[in-house]
Amino acid sequence: MSALQTWIDGVPGVSVPSDDRGLQYGDGLFETILVRDGRPRFLEAHLTRLMLGLARLGVPFESIDALRADIACAAAQAPSVAIIKVIVTRGSSRRRGYAPEEGARPRRIVALWPTVLTPSVASGVVLGIAHSRAATSSALAGLKHLNRLENVLAAAEIAEGEFDVIMVDFAHRVISGSSCNLFVVNAGRLATPHVDTAGVAGVMRGIVLREAPRLGIGCELRALTLEDVTNADEVFATNARAGVVPVARVGEHPIRMMDLSLKLRAHVESLDA
Repeated sequence: MSALQTWIDGVPGVSVPSDDRGLQYGDGLFETILVRDGRPRFLEAHLTRLMLGLARLGVPFESIDALRADIACAAAQAPSVAIIKVIVTRGSSRRRGYAPEEGARPRRIVALWPTVLTPSVASGVVLGIAHSRAATSSALAGLKHLNRLENVLAAAEIAEGEFDVIMVDFAHRVISGSSCNLFVVNAGRLATPHVDTAGVAGVMRGIVLREAPRLGIGCELRALTLEDVTNADEVFATNARAGVVPVARVGEHPIRMMDLSLKLRAHVESLDA
């Protein structure tokens, strides 16, 4: 499966210069946006996260209107269900070395990818447990930056039939899946790990944290262990492509299937923004 079309700084193309800092150092951020019937879902949440992340990295990105136009162009060409991947790098550098170069012009890349929606999840999915550990870095925590080798190694461990694998840090705290955030449910209340030392603050995670109180569901951010996950009343995963995904098993541990995660999934699926 390859991209249907790619635009680099608004121009159709498939390559970037070898001196691009995203290629050289992973110096940039990305967003993965689900498109349904020509409409990018939760676009403003994605763009807000992108701009906040670029500000944290000190990338002087001033082409948000042009990026919106690129996304609109891609969405207009999308099949009924697709993914738009947005990448913003710090741009090309005229010199070697890690230090950012003043005056470099950030580069934006928008790619339209085919995808399929996650099939029926009423019976839940299976999560494995990765041997690869998530390293902590408060400077990068929460950002969807281009340095994702830990996730690459973890995703290589996903076995046939598994939706994803759970990643823990070196203090044995659950961080996330390789490509999803995790929630546990106990006594009708949600909990999800902090992402202030590791992990990505997923857009769908944010949507669930926003919408749960509106449904009368309490939620909190707190440290979780694998035991907290396997002993929970319910467990579900979230990401932008699949939405809210109930979990039926973690490793060899069956997870009870109840109604709250399916209720949240149905609610989130009904939202436009």
